[in-house]
Amino acid sequence: MPYVNVQITAGASREQKAEVVKDITDSLSRVLGKKPEHTHVVIQEIEEENWGYSGLLTDDWKKQKQ
Repeated sequence: MPYVNVQITAGASREQKAEVVKDITDSLSRVLGKKPEHTHVVIQEIEEENWGYSGLLTDDWKKQKQ
């Protein structure tokens, strides 16, 4: 039973998340022969102030890039 945990910064639409779940499920089925009905994909959205990147919180990093 595959379990995939995807962590992304917040902001993806429901449609985008549905596409990610479908693509991951299809990939595990095609490459590893896993049954889609046994595949679990969990998406965790993390606020940018709780995600670090390049030594900074992501929201601060984005502010620097603007």
